[in-house]
Amino acid sequence: MTHVEDELNSQPECWARVAAEAGEHAGALPARGERVALVGCGTSYFMAQAAAALREGAGQGETDAFAASEFPRGRAYDHVVALTRSGTTTEVLELLGALRGRTRTTAITADPDTPVTATAEDVVVLGFADEKSVVQTRFATTALTLLRAHVGRHTEAAAADARTALEAPLPEGLVGATQFTFLGRGWTVGLAHEAALKMREAALAWSEAYPAMEYRHGPISVTTRSTATWMLGEAPEGLAEQVRATGAEWVAGGLDPLAELVRAQRLAVAVAAARGLDPDRPRHLTRSVILDSNDL
Repeated sequence: MTHVEDELNSQPECWARVAAEAGEHAGALPARGERVALVGCGTSYFMAQAAAALREGAGQGETDAFAASEFPRGRAYDHVVALTRSGTTTEVLELLGALRGRTRTTAITADPDTPVTATAEDVVVLGFADEKSVVQTRFATTALTLLRAHVGRHTEAAAADARTALEAPLPEGLVGATQFTFLGRGWTVGLAHEAALKMREAALAWSEAYPAMEYRHGPISVTTRSTATWMLGEAPEGLAEQVRATGAEWVAGGLDPLAELVRAQRLAVAVAAARGLDPDRPRHLTRSVILDSNDL
């Protein structure tokens, strides 16, 4: 079993643990009514997108999400939360350093012995969800579960559905698709982007992601008999029928959307295996992106 498989299989237990411990971290996380920005890079950015939509949708306050490198320095926030598994990502550290003394910051990380713990004002360490793999799975979803629980949007059904996602077979023939499109609505748009990223990272697969209502505004033109379209969350009325009419496979997201992401992670590993690839050694990638001054 690869590191990726081992780690993605442990997600239900990680989610249950972090949800139970969420109250212990409440003081480090945004309070109701604060104007908040969540930032990250790669997978962490997509989790930030999902968490921002969840928080604002829960009536907790205005919440934005940015790639750390694209944070609008001239905009005022009460609290900035950075997601960083490694705690060493250059863009995150540079942003937190720039905000020190003028904006409250919190870092959610997996490693207490990294530079981010000295850069952010508050730190939440999810060491039990750390990973050996380059390709992120359980840390990202555990961090999102923490933020989901913090705003009252986590239920035990998520972990139960994740177990179903790990046990049930993937749709027949899906591994052989030539292109994969993931769709979301609201907070699940971030999950769709993350699902597509997993396919690119682990399996070198042609994959895309869109807000579901945008799919008919162009992207559906590449949908054909050898492609698959996967919905994370509830689909817009009529979209499944339109996709099936192209001859493509439609995958309905019947589980909790975060559990659907687990299914997509499994698909990425399965496609990698079918193509003779090792998902623990993704092409051109490292566990953390650390830049020198000439790269900024």
